[in-house]
Amino acid sequence: MTDKTAPLPKLLVIEDDPGLQRQLRWAYDGYHILTAGDRESAIAALRAEEPAVVTLDLGLPPDPDGTSEGFALLETILALKPDTKVIVASGHGARESMLRAIAMGAWDFYQKPIDIDALGLIVARAFHVHALETENQRLAAHTASGPALGGIITGAPEMLKVTRTIERVAPADVSVILLGASGTGKELLARGLHEASGRKGAFVAINCAAIPETLLESELFGHEKGAFTGAVKTTEGKIEQAQGGTLFLDEIGDVPLPLQVKLLRFLQERVIERIGGRRPIAVDTRVVCATHQDIDAMVAAATFREDLYYRLAEIVVRIPALAERPGDAGLLARHLLHKHATAMKLGGKTLAADALDAIDAWHWPGNVRELENRVKRAVIMADGKQVTAADLDLAPGDGPEPINLKAVREAADRRAISHALQRAEGNISGTARLLGISRPTLYDLMRAYDLQP
Repeated sequence: MTDKTAPLPKLLVIEDDPGLQRQLRWAYDGYHILTAGDRESAIAALRAEEPAVVTLDLGLPPDPDGTSEGFALLETILALKPDTKVIVASGHGARESMLRAIAMGAWDFYQKPIDIDALGLIVARAFHVHALETENQRLAAHTASGPALGGIITGAPEMLKVTRTIERVAPADVSVILLGASGTGKELLARGLHEASGRKGAFVAINCAAIPETLLESELFGHEKGAFTGAVKTTEGKIEQAQGGTLFLDEIGDVPLPLQVKLLRFLQERVIERIGGRRPIAVDTRVVCATHQDIDAMVAAATFREDLYYRLAEIVVRIPALAERPGDAGLLARHLLHKHATAMKLGGKTLAADALDAIDAWHWPGNVRELENRVKRAVIMADGKQVTAADLDLAPGDGPEPINLKAVREAADRRAISHALQRAEGNISGTARLLGISRPTLYDLMRAYDLQP
């Protein structure tokens, strides 16, 4: 049964022929019909009522025999409200107008004279798709605004376990080292740890690999005026700047051995001395480190001090690569697509089915950083509203080769279930249909692999 109290969907009919306006109003009694006969009144109705679907006659005054006014209005509608489904009508050079309208972002096109029944089906379909897209955006926003630490967007149990570990250790006054490949979100997690710790001081980050060895000591510990040529004033180092807060040392494996000794003394005594200074300065700074290098191998090779490692690694957190987080690549791609399309004022773009398949298949050697670069480029390069695999410069089927059969079966099950959950937006019945299994079987598999909708 239909909900009698629910408001009728709003349909804006932009048509300068009053007779045709009345005919369309009569034909669509299942909608709340708004009418406009020119660009100004159409824009006013769009701003005031925000209709989900618009039918637009391209021949509007002051150019009723042409299409210039209609195309100008189409551009304005999609700029004001990119998710509007605009159905364009014209009798002027129909094919050329159709191609141009679709390229600009129109939902569909029909040629005059109007077939009321055919147009009715197009309108109904437009409302249906708009409702689905709205629900999809609501669910994506809910996922993105979830409790994941530091703004990390994830639905993978492997990454959620990492965020829960960091949340647990955040209030404790212990040093944490984050181990993971480049582009896995180490700085985001470090910032999230700081925010969850309750420390009132600043979060200060420094990339040890990006600073020349001769300057790194000064950057960390600061210097007194006249300590060396060019030291024209006393300068606090990053350790002091993070007083009462958190110092994030990214790429700690690149710190030279002589400086490791001074860093160890700071961690043991909680005091520092600036370069050229003689006065010890007490600091209350928590240290969080990260590296993509094999730190255990460096300790074994004596290129990293063992005593410093144990001071830094009171808690060790290993961050999985993007390829080890089933379903996250697609989830992140949607978020990044929305972010960059909005920033570039190219809203309304979606991922085509072949793009999602390609994202699922690729093994992401550059992790989230690579994914963001590809999505950003695709937003610029995509011709229409849908981003394809070609726009991402990916081909479906590019993935790692299987090795251990049992492990591959389990990984395939986890990946397939996670991807189906993402495609079905967490709906269990929809996920089971996509996988071709029953709901009880799906629940059993989800429990076995610790997966959540």
